[in-house]
Amino acid sequence: MGHNHPWKARKNRPKLTLDDVRKSGITRELLFALHEAESVGDLAICSVVQYGINNPQRLRSDVGSFRERDWREMGLTRLQCEAAIASVEPDAHQRRVRRCRERGIGIMTFLDERYPPLLREIADPPWILYYRGNWELAHKPAVAVVGTRQATAYGRKIAEELASGCARRLTVVSGLARGIDSMAHRGALRGECSTIAVLATPVDVCYPPENQLLYDQIVKEGLVLSETPPEAVIHPAKFPMRNRIIAGLSMGVVVVEAARLSGALITADLAIDYDRDIFVVPGPISSPRSSGALEYFRKGAEPVLDESDIFQAYKHRLPKERRKSLPSDREAVPDSEPQVLSKDEQSVYDLITDQPRSIDELAEHSGMQFGLLQSVLLSLMIKRRIQQQPGSIYKVL
Repeated sequence: MGHNHPWKARKNRPKLTLDDVRKSGITRELLFALHEAESVGDLAICSVVQYGINNPQRLRSDVGSFRERDWREMGLTRLQCEAAIASVEPDAHQRRVRRCRERGIGIMTFLDERYPPLLREIADPPWILYYRGNWELAHKPAVAVVGTRQATAYGRKIAEELASGCARRLTVVSGLARGIDSMAHRGALRGECSTIAVLATPVDVCYPPENQLLYDQIVKEGLVLSETPPEAVIHPAKFPMRNRIIAGLSMGVVVVEAARLSGALITADLAIDYDRDIFVVPGPISSPRSSGALEYFRKGAEPVLDESDIFQAYKHRLPKERRKSLPSDREAVPDSEPQVLSKDEQSVYDLITDQPRSIDELAEHSGMQFGLLQSVLLSLMIKRRIQQQPGSIYKVL
């Protein structure tokens, strides 16, 4: 890592694989409860998981009956024990699920099959992700485009054009901040592969407020995600922490403009830590706005003149560029590749065939748990049987 930023990746977090976490016996509900428990952070959850690995079956038992001494045994402080006991109550779980449903927020846990595979590989992946929009984008090849909030006219123009070009074949990830991030999202929304905005705020809170229209458009046409629980108080440390998610979701990070202590360089440093590629858009060597970014050429960063440089770097990992298909072509896809529906998929599909329905109506009529229903809806969208419309209304294609 090349810069003395006030925040560094948490080196003391043990690396836990999906197999480790499964072996521990921790459930997605318990992960969700601990993540939302006041004062229980990532390291405390790691401690609980480690305990479960060493004591098989313990976390598979009724955690609702655990008292303070049980949680203390797992390495939690007295304050964390109180928070965990309150958070695992069934009523608290129902409240959390209802709150997310009412706000149109999806929940993805580290244990879920549809958790982003690239993000799972990093040293400190988020335990829980909250999202709005098209989750399928979290599984597409992606590149991050980041830079300074105080962008020059040159930086803004390049960020928008580069992101627009990249989004023909790659999903563009950024942080919805002022300046370069905003222009990258704007440009990427013009491309077929769209954009992912990673927030430090709760996923249903747009920051900065002036990006509300852009945020709304990304919810409709892209994906917004955050590890910060709804209603959580925003702490400045959340901003650099979300940068690890930007780097983790991406095969590489493109820095457009960044001064020496720009937050965008935290993303670049993390990308190096995670063995991801770094690309830099050349700027004037005399410009303070470019000085931090240009230093990465000394660390092996690749120069980027346009999207073709990115496509060349990933030519073996990207699908061939498709011509814009006509509506008739798209309608032919399900017929040319018939895909069998599971029992759950068929029952939800039948409900939507009658008439377009909201996610709340589907939850009520299907009787499915919210998490299962979301994964069924996602699977039906991937199979191009249904389409999500604004307001979480689903209709058949």
